[in-house]
Amino acid sequence: MPQSLLKSMYDDIAFAELNVWLAKTRKKPGFVNKLTKSTQEGINSLIPEKVHQVITYAIEKMVKGVLFGTKYITPSPLQNMTLEEREKKVKKIIKVYQNTASAEGAITGAGGILLGLADFPAFLTIKMKMLFEIAAAYGFDVKKFEERLYLLNIFKLTFSSQGTRNQTLALLENWNDYISKLPKEVSDFDWRDFQLEYRDYLDLVKLAQLIPIIGAGVGAVANYQLANKLGLNAMQCYRLRHFDWEI
Repeated sequence: MPQSLLKSMYDDIAFAELNVWLAKTRKKPGFVNKLTKSTQEGINSLIPEKVHQVITYAIEKMVKGVLFGTKYITPSPLQNMTLEEREKKVKKIIKVYQNTASAEGAITGAGGILLGLADFPAFLTIKMKMLFEIAAAYGFDVKKFEERLYLLNIFKLTFSSQGTRNQTLALLENWNDYISKLPKEVSDFDWRDFQLEYRDYLDLVKLAQLIPIIGAGVGAVANYQLANKLGLNAMQCYRLRHFDWEI
């Protein structure tokens, strides 16, 4: 079979998968989702404001580290590759970081509450490094501010309530228009909303990681699955840009 036809077939399949993913992602918040979100908002209202401020400050510093810091290695964007070649590399990247995240979750889960709490920044770092490598594999320069902001929105899309997911997807679908109107100050980014959505999404699954004996197993499985979810969502988000002229 001619190479050009194989390329066309792969792109056609990827485009079809993208549209299926868009349809699944663009669903209305269900009853359970609304009830869970309402319960979490009630719990958050009971947490002292100073605690919220401390957590928000910590998240802000980590996110600013992604946007401006040198903590994350910035791989060079890959050029002159087909979508299939890029995605073969991306799937390998996801697998490597899945295994890394799983090992990290098992170690911190086995260490009780103190190490379990340390899982939060460690797992965040692993996920962000994975996104940096995926972006470069698709040919995007992660040294650019707007590309790092795109990564944060992929992160937000993956770890948020359905309502926020719909809003974030709409932003990503109109990315070029959005970046033409970027705020002059990064402080305009809603740090508090970001940290609340992320924390609420992970609350139930990650709390079990703090339980003695079962914590290691829960941490390994949870981190493996969450890293996979983030990686697969990243693939679809970059397909969205690849097929921008057809969407």
